[in-house]
Amino acid sequence: MAGSGLLHANMKSKLPVSVLILTLNEQENIARCISSVAWSDDIVVLDSFSSDDTVEIATASGARVQQRAFDNFAEQRNFALDTIAFKHDWVLHLDADEVVTAALRDEIALAITNPRFSAYRIASRLMFMGRWLRYSGMYPSYQVRLGRRDSLRFDQVGHGQRESLGADQIGTLKNPYLHYGFSKGLADWIERHNRYSTDEARFELQASSGGNEWIRDLFSFGDRTRRRRALKLLAARLPFRPLLRFIYMYVLRLGFLDGRPGLIYCRLLAMYEYWIVLKVRELKKSSH
Repeated sequence: MAGSGLLHANMKSKLPVSVLILTLNEQENIARCISSVAWSDDIVVLDSFSSDDTVEIATASGARVQQRAFDNFAEQRNFALDTIAFKHDWVLHLDADEVVTAALRDEIALAITNPRFSAYRIASRLMFMGRWLRYSGMYPSYQVRLGRRDSLRFDQVGHGQRESLGADQIGTLKNPYLHYGFSKGLADWIERHNRYSTDEARFELQASSGGNEWIRDLFSFGDRTRRRRALKLLAARLPFRPLLRFIYMYVLRLGFLDGRPGLIYCRLLAMYEYWIVLKVRELKKSSH
């Protein structure tokens, strides 16, 4: 890669990128996350009033800490972009259970040196039971995580967020970050996905009442993120969703190649899909 020698020679210098990390009771993860972005001289933790030692650990690790009650991911990120005085024009958005690799750091450095876009999408590698779920983890699945603070904003969609920029303003980085989604144990994953399934059920009902405009996005081959979201809405209308989700992840996406962790994860996703189905039914019943 052109310029990589000079880049590595100057890695001890800080990159002109601010980092925003969202937290809620992340004492197990926050130090590792902050350590992975030690190349930034402006690390900000936006904490949702943690009851554990998250704030103390973040402060001791060199981060600035601000607090705001959590409503959703998009509003948290937008609040930070609108109100926090970041030192740099570029902001990298992370969750506490995510880790930036050296390869991704190098690519970020090159991307912001001569930027062609206002934001960049980055893939994640889901880590489970000590290994990367190469197949069942849906790699590469992208989210916009790096953007100019004056350009990038987010809209809440289901339990996640959607960037406000058009596809022509977003580039793609090749190197992923690591996502330790099970770092606080299976019970925590189940608790979080119980909440997420409620958000997804509400989103599905809202989307179904808004007509079929999303069908056009099925053919957005130039925008993988938009097409993936449309495919998700299409899948929501299929019968036997939990079973189909398992077959898709374990067989068609070759999840069986991930061994026992892949089998367990695919079964968990099928269970999560079933929660969404049940909650959609419950919401429909309560609305009548």
